Amino acid sequence: MAFGWARSSAARQLPLRLTSGAFFLNSGLSKLGADEATAERLQQFAAMTYPFLGRHDSHKFVRLLAAGELAIATTLLLPVVPAAVAGVALTAFSVGTLGLYLRTPGMRQEGSLRPTEQGIALAKDVWMLGIGVSLIAEGVYEHP
Repeated sequence: MAFGWARSSAARQLPLRLTSGAFFLNSGLSKLGADEATAERLQQFAAMTYPFLGRHDSHKFVRLLAAGELAIATTLLLPVVPAAVAGVALTAFSVGTLGLYLRTPGMRQEGSLRPTEQGIALAKDVWMLGIGVSLIAEGVYEHP
């Protein structure tokens, strides 16, 4: 009985883990080849909200960001990584991107959570939070 439940749990997680994992794999691999202008732009944007991110060389920042995204992709795409672990990694990253959305001027309509045209790119990342929390809940339920 327990084995059958574990298989159905893995089947429920598969679409969440594959789609978000593939997204992170592509994003991380793309950042590995970032040119100087892209690296500087990404770092400056992140440092506006999280000033400590501006302390490093922009190429080092982008390499660390890419490594983080590739690590998240790995936790999502490898089925041996427990759902709760993958969920925590994804949730932590999404909290950071949603922090950018909430704290960066011009991302939201005045007095609202609704995104501006510029804010849509970050606001849409709320799906990561939903998937991450779902994986955590699934993992906790699997291993009470």
